[in-house]
Amino acid sequence: MNEVIRVGISDIQIAKAPAGLKTIGLGSCIGLVIYQPDCPWSGLAHIMLPDSSMAKHPDVPPGKFADTAVSELIRLLRMKGASHRALKAKFAGGAEMFRSINGLGPVSIGSRNITAVKQQLTDAQIPLIACDVGGDKGRTVQFNPVTQVLHVYSINHVERRL
Repeated sequence: MNEVIRVGISDIQIAKAPAGLKTIGLGSCIGLVIYQPDCPWSGLAHIMLPDSSMAKHPDVPPGKFADTAVSELIRLLRMKGASHRALKAKFAGGAEMFRSINGLGPVSIGSRNITAVKQQLTDAQIPLIACDVGGDKGRTVQFNPVTQVLHVYSINHVERRL
């Protein structure tokens, strides 16, 4: 990969191969890649929360929520010539990083994000090819559009390739 485009929190970026996509700091957040195997374009969203009904302001980036991020990634890729029927997805994240303040157990944002992204992909009829989710470790992901491998890195763990 010559160039790697960084994707910030609540951000969505698309890239044309051979440029890759990378996002860091995935705790309970999800790093979702949507791509088409025979298309040079791919997209990555750094999703923070499961549902846009949680928005406190109307002007929120579409990458912040699972329901808006999936539809926006599809829209952007279709604008570049991708076929909705040929799209595929991979994602990582959804860790349970924090305990609730009242001590009653973990805050479930990570698992809620996982469920929401899976549901959005199902609703959009996009097959989930692979994922690395849950646990209690943060992750960084980098997608190589040429090999279509999602590299997942976590602290004190070996790189996973999806």
